[in-house]
Amino acid sequence: MADKKKTNVFAKLFKYLRECFGELKKITWPTVSQTTKNFGVVLLVIIIAGVLIFALDKGLYALLGLLTGLKA
Repeated sequence: MADKKKTNVFAKLFKYLRECFGELKKITWPTVSQTTKNFGVVLLVIIIAGVLIFALDKGLYALLGLLTGLKA
């Protein structure tokens, strides 16, 4: 039988954590102005999507009212 070399669980864990911290050092974090700009874009898209969905809902409800003869 061939002897299999067992590695220590803690050695694997520390190696994994060391590699994770090494990868974290490579990250370039956004500046405050970039974050603010991106937040504004996301907020604008959410508002536009909300208005479009609201208009579509009201329009379809009005169309349904015309077809069925119901009043809102």
